[in-house]
Amino acid sequence: MRSSAKSRPKPASKLVKPGRIQSVLRTLGSEIAHDLIPVGSALPPEHDLENRFGVGRGVVREAIKTLAAKGLVSVRPRHGTHVRPRGEWSLLDRDVLSWLISKEEPNRELLLALQEVRLIIEPAAAALAAERATAKDRKRIMTALAAMEASHDVPTAIVADKEFHLAIIDATHNPVLQGFRGAIDTILSAVFMVATGSPGWFDENLPNHAIAARAIADGNAEKARAAMQQVLGYTQFKLSKKKYGRARVSSRKQTINGKLRRKQIA
Repeated sequence: MRSSAKSRPKPASKLVKPGRIQSVLRTLGSEIAHDLIPVGSALPPEHDLENRFGVGRGVVREAIKTLAAKGLVSVRPRHGTHVRPRGEWSLLDRDVLSWLISKEEPNRELLLALQEVRLIIEPAAAALAAERATAKDRKRIMTALAAMEASHDVPTAIVADKEFHLAIIDATHNPVLQGFRGAIDTILSAVFMVATGSPGWFDENLPNHAIAARAIADGNAEKARAAMQQVLGYTQFKLSKKKYGRARVSSRKQTINGKLRRKQIA
């Protein structure tokens, strides 16, 4: 009986630990992305992070290991953990994109850069989908288009629009392109943050979506490519004309002797 009593807390701690790792990871990742922990600077020592977040050393180390795997930090024995230059970050990683995108004040340059990535990937994906889509793929794309056309509010329009673009990526049957699904999903979320503030954004671009969908259904690769370029070109134009600024972070930096003064996670 004594041994079984001792073993009872173990499963619970294993269930809690991943959640704690994610909490530490999200907070540190967001602070790095928003320059609260600037490029080149060192993260606080493990002991300080343990006290700040109220977690054990294993949780802190797992969070830092994940940050390193995403390219945000470098870990060197006896030199500490330092933030790497942004050019070395895994910018298409879903978490990294989420941290970089500020919901309060989107970064114009970042959004336009992300849109350029879409312009490189998605027209080619549409052409491949026209060549490779199965009957099931085509039905899924047309169903998403119909949902876009039938939507009467922003949330349902966003869900349908995302499904449309992701269905085309899946219809390429290219595992490498399908690996971009998470990045495309996150990029679309960022674009929609801005799009929802512009009247007519969805309605005006619906005809371009319809042309792309029908070209894929007809197996016309070049028409599908051109139509998707029109879809994304319209979005690029709207993003470039939208007035929004870079999030200001300098006033939010609060450091004392290299230690961040931030509220501890509950």
